[in-house]
Amino acid sequence: MMNRFVRLMTAATVACVLTVAVRTAAAQEAATRVPGYENVKPLGPDGRVVPRKEIPRTADGKPDFTGVWAGPGFSHRVGPNDTDTPVVTRFDEKKFPPYKAGGQASLMRPITGEILKDDPTAFCLPNGMPRQILSPYSQQWIQAPGTLVILYEYMHFFRTIPTDGRPHRKDVELTWMGDSVGKWEGDTLVIDTIGLKEWVLDAYHEEASRWHSDQLHLIERLKYIDPMTVSYQVTLDDPAIWTAPWSQDFQMKLHPTWNVYEYVCEENDRCSGGNCKPSDVQK
Repeated sequence: MMNRFVRLMTAATVACVLTVAVRTAAAQEAATRVPGYENVKPLGPDGRVVPRKEIPRTADGKPDFTGVWAGPGFSHRVGPNDTDTPVVTRFDEKKFPPYKAGGQASLMRPITGEILKDDPTAFCLPNGMPRQILSPYSQQWIQAPGTLVILYEYMHFFRTIPTDGRPHRKDVELTWMGDSVGKWEGDTLVIDTIGLKEWVLDAYHEEASRWHSDQLHLIERLKYIDPMTVSYQVTLDDPAIWTAPWSQDFQMKLHPTWNVYEYVCEENDRCSGGNCKPSDVQK
């Protein structure tokens, strides 16, 4: 069983590396036409990105996060031709607060050998939040007045987030991506998400499958560190599992030559039901 998951994660990582390695000259040319990249000269003579000089802002003065980013699922060691290295990223258990009574058993579910229970994404079911944040695939952020749209390459999921400070709807139904609303605190964008299904918290864990409850309240805080880098703090408050909220800090790195490619899980599913077949590149 363990070998199956190792193969799954290895195949996914290889696919990620190939994805970021083939960002071609055609993509680089397209980058100059992507809104938000007008002030970025994609690549210098050494094949490395020429960083933009200033943090972009919208007409109302807010920081503009428009662009294609490598999120927390990457090393952010940007190489020639605007490459980046995907990594398997999980939430750090050292940052967990004390558990509620029964909380640890609810979070840490022993491996059963039934893939649908241990990791439903192996059957192409959604990654869900907050696991989607950690996926080692590109993500495109499109910022408009009062609205932010995020398109994740992995599973091709999207989020449409109002950023005008409105409250959550009263009739929120439980979904994989939840109901998200945003507001500004100075130059920091704060995204508040509720209404999440009980689902897998993060990537496969050697000891158990980790699941959050349907009471999870998620808060993301984003702020530019420099014109090409954003700090990304994720706060999780799950009163069914932990006694207090807790946070982990990540980063996002802008990649001005990247595009978000089509992703169809079932079409590239080499491990359906736990029966893995090697990809062409692995052969």
